[in-house]
Amino acid sequence: MLDDMDRRILRQYQAEPEMTVADLAERCGLTQATCWRRLEAMRAGGVIEGLEAVIDWAALGYSVEVSLRITLEKSVARAFDEFLAAAREIPEVVEIQTFLGRVDVRLSVGARDLPHYQAIYRDRILTLPHIADIEALMHIARVKTDEALPV
Repeated sequence: MLDDMDRRILRQYQAEPEMTVADLAERCGLTQATCWRRLEAMRAGGVIEGLEAVIDWAALGYSVEVSLRITLEKSVARAFDEFLAAAREIPEVVEIQTFLGRVDVRLSVGARDLPHYQAIYRDRILTLPHIADIEALMHIARVKTDEALPV
Protein backbone atom coordinates (compact mmCIF):
# COMPACT_ATOMS: atom_id res chain seq x y z
CA MET A 1 0.00 0.00 0.00
CA LEU A 2 1.28 3.46 -0.86
CA ASP A 3 1.58 6.09 1.81
CA ASP A 4 1.48 9.88 1.42
CA MET A 5 5.24 10.09 0.84
CA ASP A 6 5.09 7.48 -1.93
CA ARG A 7 2.33 9.49 -3.56
CA ARG A 8 4.39 12.68 -3.27
CA ILE A 9 7.33 10.91 -4.91
CA LEU A 10 5.08 9.62 -7.71
CA ARG A 11 3.59 13.07 -8.37
CA GLN A 12 7.06 14.60 -8.75
CA TYR A 13 8.39 11.62 -10.70
CA GLN A 14 5.47 11.64 -13.17
CA ALA A 15 5.93 15.36 -13.75
CA GLU A 16 9.64 15.02 -14.51
CA PRO A 17 10.83 11.39 -14.75
CA GLU A 18 14.28 12.36 -16.03
CA MET A 19 15.25 14.22 -12.84
CA THR A 20 17.97 12.74 -10.67
CA VAL A 21 17.19 10.91 -7.45
CA ALA A 22 18.97 13.73 -5.61
CA ASP A 23 16.64 16.34 -7.12
CA LEU A 24 13.60 14.15 -6.51
CA ALA A 25 14.61 13.63 -2.90
CA GLU A 26 15.09 17.37 -2.40
CA ARG A 27 11.64 18.16 -3.86
CA CYS A 28 10.05 15.56 -1.59
CA GLY A 29 11.95 16.51 1.55
CA LEU A 30 13.74 13.17 1.85
CA THR A 31 17.31 11.98 1.96
CA GLN A 32 18.62 10.64 -1.32
CA ALA A 33 18.99 7.12 0.13
CA THR A 34 15.42 7.04 1.45
CA CYS A 35 14.04 8.34 -1.84
CA TRP A 36 16.02 5.74 -3.80
CA ARG A 37 14.79 2.91 -1.52
CA ARG A 38 11.17 4.01 -1.95
CA LEU A 39 11.57 4.23 -5.75
CA GLU A 40 13.11 0.75 -5.84
CA ALA A 41 10.31 -0.65 -3.65
CA MET A 42 7.72 0.84 -6.04
CA ARG A 43 9.57 -0.64 -9.01
CA ALA A 44 9.78 -4.06 -7.34
CA GLY A 45 6.09 -3.86 -6.44
CA GLY A 46 5.11 -3.08 -10.02
CA VAL A 47 3.90 0.46 -9.30
CA ILE A 48 6.61 1.97 -11.52
CA GLU A 49 7.01 -0.09 -14.66
CA GLY A 50 9.80 1.86 -16.33
CA LEU A 51 10.68 4.85 -18.44
CA GLU A 52 10.05 5.20 -22.13
CA ALA A 53 11.07 7.61 -24.83
CA VAL A 54 8.19 9.48 -26.42
CA ILE A 55 8.83 9.73 -30.14
CA ASP A 56 7.10 12.32 -32.32
CA TRP A 57 5.75 10.33 -35.26
CA ALA A 58 5.59 13.40 -37.49
CA ALA A 59 9.31 14.08 -36.92
CA LEU A 60 10.00 10.63 -38.37
CA GLY A 61 7.78 11.22 -41.37
CA TYR A 62 4.66 9.43 -40.13
CA SER A 63 1.68 11.72 -40.73
CA VAL A 64 -1.21 9.22 -40.68
CA GLU A 65 -2.61 7.46 -37.64
CA VAL A 66 -5.62 5.17 -37.91
CA SER A 67 -7.53 3.35 -35.22
CA LEU A 68 -9.03 0.07 -36.42
CA ARG A 69 -11.90 -1.43 -34.45
CA ILE A 70 -12.12 -5.13 -35.22
CA THR A 71 -14.73 -7.77 -34.46
CA LEU A 72 -13.48 -11.33 -34.72
CA GLU A 73 -15.22 -14.51 -35.87
CA LYS A 74 -16.65 -16.31 -32.86
CA SER A 75 -16.90 -19.73 -34.52
CA VAL A 76 -13.17 -20.53 -34.28
CA ALA A 77 -11.90 -21.48 -30.82
CA ARG A 78 -8.41 -19.99 -31.20
CA ALA A 79 -9.42 -17.00 -33.35
CA PHE A 80 -8.48 -14.44 -30.71
CA ASP A 81 -5.02 -15.86 -30.03
CA GLU A 82 -4.22 -16.38 -33.71
CA PHE A 83 -5.35 -12.88 -34.62
CA LEU A 84 -3.29 -11.25 -31.83
CA ALA A 85 -0.18 -13.24 -32.70
CA ALA A 86 -0.40 -12.16 -36.35
CA ALA A 87 -1.20 -8.51 -35.52
CA ARG A 88 1.90 -8.31 -33.26
CA GLU A 89 4.04 -9.08 -36.32
CA ILE A 90 3.03 -5.90 -38.19
CA PRO A 91 5.61 -3.19 -37.35
CA GLU A 92 3.20 -0.34 -38.14
CA VAL A 93 0.75 -1.60 -35.51
CA VAL A 94 1.95 0.40 -32.53
CA GLU A 95 -0.79 -0.49 -30.06
CA ILE A 96 -3.18 -3.40 -29.58
CA GLN A 97 -6.06 -3.22 -27.11
CA THR A 98 -8.66 -5.89 -26.37
CA PHE A 99 -12.25 -5.28 -25.23
CA LEU A 100 -15.37 -6.96 -23.97
CA GLY A 101 -18.38 -6.00 -26.03
CA ARG A 102 -19.24 -5.59 -29.71
CA VAL A 103 -15.65 -4.67 -30.67
CA ASP A 104 -13.02 -7.28 -29.75
CA VAL A 105 -9.76 -5.53 -30.65
CA ARG A 106 -8.48 -2.05 -31.44
CA LEU A 107 -5.29 -1.60 -33.45
CA SER A 108 -3.48 1.71 -33.71
CA VAL A 109 -1.64 1.91 -37.03
CA GLY A 110 0.94 4.51 -38.10
CA ALA A 111 1.83 5.27 -41.70
CA ARG A 112 3.92 7.81 -43.61
CA ASP A 113 1.00 8.93 -45.79
CA LEU A 114 -2.31 7.67 -47.18
CA PRO A 115 -0.78 5.48 -49.93
CA HIS A 116 1.46 3.85 -47.30
CA TYR A 117 -1.56 3.28 -45.03
CA GLN A 118 -3.53 1.84 -47.94
CA ALA A 119 -0.72 -0.64 -48.62
CA ILE A 120 -0.52 -1.65 -44.94
CA TYR A 121 -4.29 -2.06 -44.80
CA ARG A 122 -4.58 -4.05 -48.01
CA ASP A 123 -1.46 -6.20 -47.66
CA ARG A 124 -1.14 -6.69 -43.90
CA ILE A 125 -4.35 -5.85 -42.01
CA LEU A 126 -6.88 -7.48 -44.32
CA THR A 127 -4.79 -10.67 -44.36
CA LEU A 128 -5.04 -11.05 -40.56
CA PRO A 129 -6.96 -14.19 -39.61
CA HIS A 130 -10.54 -14.38 -38.35
CA ILE A 131 -11.75 -10.82 -39.02
CA ALA A 132 -15.54 -10.64 -39.12
CA ASP A 133 -15.86 -6.84 -39.24
CA ILE A 134 -13.50 -3.88 -39.32
CA GLU A 135 -14.05 -0.15 -38.90
CA ALA A 136 -11.35 2.45 -39.55
CA LEU A 137 -11.20 5.76 -37.69
CA MET A 138 -8.74 8.32 -39.08
CA HIS A 139 -6.91 10.24 -36.36
CA ILE A 140 -7.30 14.01 -36.78
CA ALA A 141 -5.82 15.58 -33.63
CA ARG A 142 -4.46 14.52 -30.27
CA VAL A 143 -6.37 16.73 -27.85
CA LYS A 144 -4.99 15.28 -24.62
CA THR A 145 -2.28 12.76 -23.93
CA ASP A 146 -1.41 12.23 -20.31
CA GLU A 147 -0.11 9.05 -18.76
CA ALA A 148 0.12 10.68 -15.33
CA LEU A 149 -2.41 9.54 -12.75
CA PRO A 150 -3.76 11.81 -10.01
CA VAL A 151 -1.86 10.34 -7.02
